[in-house]
Amino acid sequence: MNKTWCTKPNEKYKAVIDEIEKLRNAGRPTLVGTTSVEISELLSRMLKQKNIPHNVLNAKQHAREAQVVAEAGLSGSVTIATNMAGRGTDIKLGPGVKDAGGLAIVGTERHESRRVDRQLRGRAGRQGDPGSTQFFVSLEDDLMRMFGSERIASLMDRMGYKEGEVIQHSMISKSIERAQKKVEENNFGIRKRLLEYDDVMNKQRNVVYTKRTHALFGERLALDLDNAFYSVAEGLINSFKEGNDHEGFKLAAIMNFGIDTVITAEELEKGSVQSLAEKLYTESKSNYNRKLETTAEQTLPIIKNIRREQGNHIINVAVPFTDGRKAIQALANIDKTIESNGTELMNALERSITLALIDDAWKEHLRAMDDLRHSVQTAGYEQKDPLVIYKIEAFSAFKQMDDSVNKDIVSFLCHAGIPMEQTNAGKIKEGREEKTDMSKMRQRKEEFAGATSSTGGPEYMNQENEYYEPSAPVKQEPVRVEPKIGRNDACPCGSGKKFKQCHGKDM
Repeated sequence: MNKTWCTKPNEKYKAVIDEIEKLRNAGRPTLVGTTSVEISELLSRMLKQKNIPHNVLNAKQHAREAQVVAEAGLSGSVTIATNMAGRGTDIKLGPGVKDAGGLAIVGTERHESRRVDRQLRGRAGRQGDPGSTQFFVSLEDDLMRMFGSERIASLMDRMGYKEGEVIQHSMISKSIERAQKKVEENNFGIRKRLLEYDDVMNKQRNVVYTKRTHALFGERLALDLDNAFYSVAEGLINSFKEGNDHEGFKLAAIMNFGIDTVITAEELEKGSVQSLAEKLYTESKSNYNRKLETTAEQTLPIIKNIRREQGNHIINVAVPFTDGRKAIQALANIDKTIESNGTELMNALERSITLALIDDAWKEHLRAMDDLRHSVQTAGYEQKDPLVIYKIEAFSAFKQMDDSVNKDIVSFLCHAGIPMEQTNAGKIKEGREEKTDMSKMRQRKEEFAGATSSTGGPEYMNQENEYYEPSAPVKQEPVRVEPKIGRNDACPCGSGKKFKQCHGKDM
């Protein structure tokens, strides 16, 4: 049996309590379905006022869920449950319950989704057991307020219904089902729209994650870097060819590739974009390959020395690189680096900087895309589809991010080098995190402070290219963080002597 009852607002919960009391007196177990924790607690308080024993199954009693569900099918038991509580568990009927009519379902409100209502109804009549379902609906319920409550209220007034009088009519049931269908269609449209927005981000995410995987595992990274070099070269040609700005073009080549390009002003003006881009790409790649070979030759003897002096227990070596603005440590396997004559170290540098720059750019891009998604919603006021605007702007933003990442990667690789003061075995070290030794730092500071010759010029120390360039000699007082102790004051050590006769004797 499936009934829908519509009552006046102030009488719905009173009618629910009366129905529960009647079912309990008939020996039937009752499951009361509610839409929120607040309503379940309200019904619980009303049942307590009538001294009706019951169990409450909501998010606050999740630890007792198994016990509450086990007792829900006993004769005369009353269980108040929210939508999600106890789902997926059959309620077994106790002795004599089938003869009394089986499990009774009492719904305190019709849900926005018919699926949830059907799940609640499905509690009764499981495995062929008998049961019944009743829903109590008020004109002040959210669903009724959204769809047709005023029309039904005016109809009730014309038909002469009084306050608290129960209405049971097929028109009410059909009106509720139409409202539920409208809500479901609206929710489906929202989910479909969200999926279309997310589809744009998913395509971009696949591109970024593919590049990141290449960098992480070294697969096709060389090809991605070749594409980055060519992309930057083509972008520079397109940017400066139109305005025939040869001086700006040469400066941009220095900033991005670290080369003084041989492309003349005449070639920039008359040559095709493709041929000029190919020439600049070849020139920049040749310079970069020479740079890789030189850096590998410089670092290989130091890494071999580390292996020779510190033994075979060291697995990785960390080498610092900087382009003057950014700094990064390349972590490479020391055996592979020695076997490849330093190539593995340069590969590690390419992997590290590519991963770091992609991750930073992608995080910023995600924030920008989230802001874009909210801002395009106003396009509806201009009779434009926000999704179309979003797709156009998202493509432009992603293209800009990709170009920026390529430029940053190429610029760093073409300008990166090991800092001069770190081209020694003491700075290229084992690739693991180490704690800073403050005593050594203080000792190093004292060495720097005393590293001037009698003529005031810089003096090289330890025969390493580390030097100290002094400014005008200034006598500095130590920074005091406590009040100054007078010579005739009591010594703070507690000896009872004056400071000048105790710890201040040598000062």
